[in-house]
Amino acid sequence: MDIKSLDLKELKEYMTQLSYPAYRAAQLYEWMHVKMCSGFGEMTNLPKDMRQKLSETEDFTHLTIAAKQVSAEDGTIKYLFSLGDGNYVESVFMRYHHGNSVCISSQVGCRMGCRFCASTLDGLTRNLTASEMLDQIYRISVDTGERVSNVVVMGTGEPFDNFDNFIRFERLITDENGLNISVRNITVSTCGIVPRIYELADKQLQLTLAISLHAPTDEKRRLLMPIANKYSLAEIIGACKYYVNKTGRRITFEYSLVKGQNDTNECISELSSLLKGLNCHINLIPVNPIKERDYERSTKEAVLNFKNKLEKNGFNVTIRRELGGDIDGACGQLRKRYM
Repeated sequence: MDIKSLDLKELKEYMTQLSYPAYRAAQLYEWMHVKMCSGFGEMTNLPKDMRQKLSETEDFTHLTIAAKQVSAEDGTIKYLFSLGDGNYVESVFMRYHHGNSVCISSQVGCRMGCRFCASTLDGLTRNLTASEMLDQIYRISVDTGERVSNVVVMGTGEPFDNFDNFIRFERLITDENGLNISVRNITVSTCGIVPRIYELADKQLQLTLAISLHAPTDEKRRLLMPIANKYSLAEIIGACKYYVNKTGRRITFEYSLVKGQNDTNECISELSSLLKGLNCHINLIPVNPIKERDYERSTKEAVLNFKNKLEKNGFNVTIRRELGGDIDGACGQLRKRYM
């Protein structure tokens, strides 16, 4: 049993099945999700024989730091974590004026195949459990000694390709009995798996949904993202409108700018037409070059031109602040090099 993925109610039921009183579950839950302990041996208010039995019979998810890079430029920390089965995932710790953010992975590898991303080069190995997503945050909190207030599920993997575990993760990380991170401080990014957007909308969670858009037409998007062969932009925008109507939350569109591919004035016009009337925010990202691809990032002039013209067309636009550029900061880079 992966007990770290159980919510408090489920844990109480499970402890009762094991003939332990319900209050032991509350103690166990606090050790795992508040004190963020690394094993049953640390749970000093549990009886010794209980700790011994649990360590022999239960799976306790605990990630190990395999590598760590600290940016000399801005203090951003890139972590490579070793999982229990010998696989590796990346996470990033970032300091902002509004609090500390952690970007976590949701899968080992990725099968989405986006052309500009290092995460997908070796395909998908497996999904992460809810506890493996949680423990990225816990290990970083313990290592830095600082509280995490914002979580971005935007590292390696497609969260909506691991939807059930993501929803369980969201429930645990926002639980008032655990770290109690506000659901409004959670962002999840998808490349556009349409049925899951509708499913998330129906749950009416107050998190931030980010769509990895990266192109203003189906034709251009197919050159960058294989998922565009399955779901059209019309289907994605329809799902986004449904999400906004259901939740009242503004959608974020992530747009990685690739020189000569999607940064032209024509693209600005097409993007403006696509998103017209939708309650949204556009986040422009100068693409991180990776050696396995020949894409180049847009020039600073092209990025500013893109931003200024979109703003003149009435959109709320930001250029993503770049962090960790000197430490393999982009998704998948550190893991790829380490492997």
